[in-house]
Amino acid sequence: MEADAGRDFAGGHPPLVLTVLLLFTHPSARGRVALSYVHASKLPHREALGVLNPDLLLYAYRTGLFPMADPDEDDQIYWYAPDPRAVMPLDTFHVPHNTAKRVRQQAFEVVADRAFEATIRACAAPARGRMTTWISEEIISAYCELHRLGYAHSVEAWQDGRLVGGLYGVALRGAFFGESMFHRARDASKVALVHLVARLRRGGFSLLDTQLQTEHLARFGNAEVSREEYERRLDQALRVNTARWDVDMTGWTDDVRHGGFAAGS
Repeated sequence: MEADAGRDFAGGHPPLVLTVLLLFTHPSARGRVALSYVHASKLPHREALGVLNPDLLLYAYRTGLFPMADPDEDDQIYWYAPDPRAVMPLDTFHVPHNTAKRVRQQAFEVVADRAFEATIRACAAPARGRMTTWISEEIISAYCELHRLGYAHSVEAWQDGRLVGGLYGVALRGAFFGESMFHRARDASKVALVHLVARLRRGGFSLLDTQLQTEHLARFGNAEVSREEYERRLDQALRVNTARWDVDMTGWTDDVRHGGFAAGS
């Protein structure tokens, strides 16, 4: 079922609320990003805080929060609100020369939502330099449900019938919240990222939230903004009710140029 851009929650109604003050911390994040105090006056009631479900996730995204599980604490869920926050500018997205060349070569078949669960599980699989993951079974189950409701989406790179790269995230009105990406073939995740930006541009989105800055994403123009600026951009994006994920991507590779996209694309 495709998400209804006019609804705020999967069920159409916000959950009950409880005024609380929470400190969102995560031991492995210390020294890498300053996590902030978040006044969660509109977070769902206590009974829902420990269980991931579509209403809770969508409400959290609207508030600027996202969840991660801590594998060192039996996959305990922590909620994050980084300050600064990383965002990928859609209008000035930078495509490195080699990546643009790979896109135009069409070395991969790039599609959306063909194998969402396989994509999120590939993101969770052990990789070079990382044997554990914040993507727990609870998170996988919750996001697969979001996908069934039409909010969570994947972009996938296929080669010779194999899923070799991709990413997933959540679309909510004019905002897309990128969660994770993976690759099993050289440049596969980079090509998937370029496709994602092309799709968001065609679909009328205004915000691509990448959460945290990385050296890899910085090559594409990823930038950090203050919490205040992020909340301003998020508020604007959530006011957009015309954004569409399911758009015609015919000829999208022809729009890609070294440095970005062709004018008007």
